[in-house]
Amino acid sequence: MTIQVAGVQMRSIKGEVEKNRERAVELIREAASHGAELIALPELWVTGYGIGTDLFSKLAEKQNGETITLFQNLARELQVVLIVPFPEKVEAVGEFALAQSNENDLEQSFENIFISATVIDKDGSLCGVYRKSMLWGAEKGTFTPGQRSYPIFDTAVGKIGVLICYDVEFPETSRVLALSGADLIVVPSVWSLEAEQRWDIQLPARALDNSLYVLGVNAVGEGTCGKSKFLDSKGRIMQEASRGSEEVIYGTIDKQQLIKTREDIPYMKDYPADFAPVNIGHSEDKMKGA
Repeated sequence: MTIQVAGVQMRSIKGEVEKNRERAVELIREAASHGAELIALPELWVTGYGIGTDLFSKLAEKQNGETITLFQNLARELQVVLIVPFPEKVEAVGEFALAQSNENDLEQSFENIFISATVIDKDGSLCGVYRKSMLWGAEKGTFTPGQRSYPIFDTAVGKIGVLICYDVEFPETSRVLALSGADLIVVPSVWSLEAEQRWDIQLPARALDNSLYVLGVNAVGEGTCGKSKFLDSKGRIMQEASRGSEEVIYGTIDKQQLIKTREDIPYMKDYPADFAPVNIGHSEDKMKGA
């Protein structure tokens, strides 16, 4: 069984949500026309990356917002699995005790903003949402980190894990997904030119160390290094985009080749149980698609 996947390396226009949606739809249609069954977009493609806290607060959406609804309909139309990152607005409730003992606690509503990615199955249903757990630099002043829990999304094309940009720089996150049965890890990113060497080293390492496929989907513009890439389960770069152009890259997931790699290089078979990362959820966090 083979599955064709695609990564959409695109250039976002800062703050121009509608224009970015239109461009993403064009590129997804292009990928689907070439046979891709799973198509992924970069991190924060819908808003751009460096737009500031105030604008992120204004443009962030809920899971049932316009952006995700649009791409649910597109996935259903094209019969593809979509990985769609977005700035996610989540209403939370905080309880604050008053100093006076004769008064009740207050409940105050507020909003958290996460760097999220939703996984949409071929029938348009939501398999789930992953929220970036490891925030980089100034992101900590705008976004809330997601829980350090790394679910498997069981889709029509296979078992998928999602890590967003800085998440993948910590080996434990990929190992948890591998131990939970992932065949592919999708890594939507806004990866800088200054960190290009890390992008070139870490993605192949995650694929090789965990005997799985990796699809790294980077943005172009805003000081990024581009070079979206698809890696096989031996860590070999099977396709790579340029540094500065919008492109769609393609790759093939071969289940038989995956099995053979895991037989030839038995990292997972020989992996001692007491090596497993502690205090990080894995198998119990598997998520089933509809």
